[in-house]
Amino acid sequence: MAMPVNTILGLFAKSPIKPLQEHINKVHECCKHLIPFFEAANANNWEEARKQQAKISEIEKVADALKREIRLKLPRGIFIPVERTDMLELLTQQDKIANRAKDISGRVLGRQLHLPSATQADFMAYLSRCIDATKQAKKAINELDELLETGFKGREVELVEEMIQRLDEIEDDTDSLQIKLRRELQKIETQYSPIDMMFLYQILEWVGDLADQAERVGARLELMLARS
Repeated sequence: MAMPVNTILGLFAKSPIKPLQEHINKVHECCKHLIPFFEAANANNWEEARKQQAKISEIEKVADALKREIRLKLPRGIFIPVERTDMLELLTQQDKIANRAKDISGRVLGRQLHLPSATQADFMAYLSRCIDATKQAKKAINELDELLETGFKGREVELVEEMIQRLDEIEDDTDSLQIKLRRELQKIETQYSPIDMMFLYQILEWVGDLADQAERVGARLELMLARS
């Protein structure tokens, strides 16, 4: 499902930033499908969960193909105040988010992991907050066009810095929610299979990785702003 070469070159022709934005849009789309995926898993509807997991996998493949094309085609010596290496590093950080979404859905489906009923509402709030982080990273990356137009100066830089600050706040929220969920699981863990519990704790961590990784995208963007 790789994008045709002429498509990616067309994106670069418009702006060296466009393909990076296309990639983060796919990454966030990948994460969004985790919500219907877990709704199905929580309801023990594994057929629907399988369909949602297939969508996540398909979108991740598109993001992966886009990542490879960007690495191959990103022009050298772009006349913009951004280092090529910084753009490639930003791409790497973005890509890790989609990979993690695929890992989460694959593991839950593979073991048919079912969250204890008492924790499902809090887990969905936690998942949703982590996806807020990927959405915020997407918003920040989608402001890069404006930054280019202003030469990385003025009000636009302040706006992106505010977005990155908001991203840090969302990530702090997800840490608090994860701690709360861990405590809830610890109270009931003896009632469940130790192996399943081990995997559930891992899923909590992996979902948190979505927000952590989104924050790293923000940190990388901040570094780019500092260097420009």
